Amino acid sequence: MTTKKILLIHTGGTIGMQASERGYIPVSGFAQLITERLSHSHHAALPDFDIIELHPLIDSANLHPDHWNTLAEQVIRQYEKYDGFVILHGTDTMAYSASMLSFMLQGLGKPVIFTGSQIPLSELRNDALDNLITAMLLAGFHPVNEVCVYFNGRLLRGNRCCKVKATGLDAFDSPNFPWLGQAGLHIELHPRLFLAPRSPQFQNPTFNSQAVAILPIYPGINAQSVAALISNTDVKAVILRSYGVGNLPDENSEFIEVLSQAAGRGILFFNISQCIQADIIQGQYACSTVLNEIGVISGAEMTVEAAFCKLHYLLATCQSPAEIRQQLGINLVGEIDTP
Repeated sequence: MTTKKILLIHTGGTIGMQASERGYIPVSGFAQLITERLSHSHHAALPDFDIIELHPLIDSANLHPDHWNTLAEQVIRQYEKYDGFVILHGTDTMAYSASMLSFMLQGLGKPVIFTGSQIPLSELRNDALDNLITAMLLAGFHPVNEVCVYFNGRLLRGNRCCKVKATGLDAFDSPNFPWLGQAGLHIELHPRLFLAPRSPQFQNPTFNSQAVAILPIYPGINAQSVAALISNTDVKAVILRSYGVGNLPDENSEFIEVLSQAAGRGILFFNISQCIQADIIQGQYACSTVLNEIGVISGAEMTVEAAFCKLHYLLATCQSPAEIRQQLGINLVGEIDTP
């Protein structure tokens, strides 16, 4: 039997933090801590592994698009050397990073599993060790050929998941798509849900961190504040976080006029729901019909993390606004149900 070998990429996050006077902080030397903790487990049943740490380590609340380039570079550069990858990441922005790497690493033939914890591995009582061990087993021995998040017994598609609990150990879920698998007494996968194999198409483009803005809709939204948001010339696309199935206050004529003028200047508007479980249906209610007239694009059932990352990815890789609009409606890596 061929020995499997995986790479652990430690970015920071709660899993490797230690307590300080200022609260939990990232610290180096996580490789030694992992080795110590795994020595008390059935180490021989795990795949062989190497571990690298980002320098500096980051609290994921400080995530920047440049970090996506760093992560993708590590996977692309080491791709032929390992059978799978585990990325240890903070939970606050894990769904963003997993979503983005799913677009950057299309056509994966190996697992890329994000995981982390709500309690540091350095604490006596923690959820870190189980998440780490199971993610390693998935990366080393299971045909999970896409970017996923594993957390608290759930294997989730990276671009379908979101953080739903701030303190619960079951912090992540996939509201609009089934789990790809679950780990209980045994690891059970659902192969029919996985992406179909295809040739790798890896890209590591340069991102403009200001290119995508998010606009939540709320009662009494002010046209002037919206105009200020999109006055930044770097903003090329705006995610509208609308009510229900895509509704906005169409009687707020000044607000609608600001959207219409911005769309006329070439800004892309992408509509997703504020609801955790939802699908955008522009025109089902009269108050959203105007969005079709303006040219707002439906985000279907996408999470805000996937929508944000898909827009960033397309803005960095497509040649024209027309190509971006066309690609937004296509299911690239399982982020929407549209064929």
